[in-house]
Amino acid sequence: MARNIIPIQSAVVKEPTFDYFTTKKDELVGWARKFSLFPYPFVTACCGMEFMSVSSTIYDTDRFGAALPRFTPRQADLMMVVGTVTHKQAPVLQRIYEQMCEPKWVMAFGACATSGGFYNNYAVLQGIDKLIPVDIYVPGCPPRPETVIDAIMQLQEQIANEHHVILKGKF
Repeated sequence: MARNIIPIQSAVVKEPTFDYFTTKKDELVGWARKFSLFPYPFVTACCGMEFMSVSSTIYDTDRFGAALPRFTPRQADLMMVVGTVTHKQAPVLQRIYEQMCEPKWVMAFGACATSGGFYNNYAVLQGIDKLIPVDIYVPGCPPRPETVIDAIMQLQEQIANEHHVILKGKF
């Protein structure tokens, strides 16, 4: 008696899926970097209260990937200069900026950090852009939390559109 061989069909049916995922390297790295901001708050004055309110759960900066402040410059990539910077603090600010790893971005938070504010005297630095390069300015005295969130979103777009150098050389 001959045995009939019955073919066994697999229970798993393969769905049509993408076997390969292709995109531009800059778009992929830009997307990853824009949602992984690690801010370093350099808080010196009254704008610090607004910075604390932006970091609260009401405004939820975690949805932008900027929720965890780092208090060491070697782990941060976004320096948020919040408040008045005096000439005595300027070398400290510059040293902290130099200790940050590349890529790094700077946000001037409030009127005093952007232009010296209403302190037009010999002791106050009239804008931190005289000392370090600034990527985004947040106006206001103090700026509203919505303005800060809008600035974070603009910075994310700027980061996504940058050219990202990962490895030098040809592949």
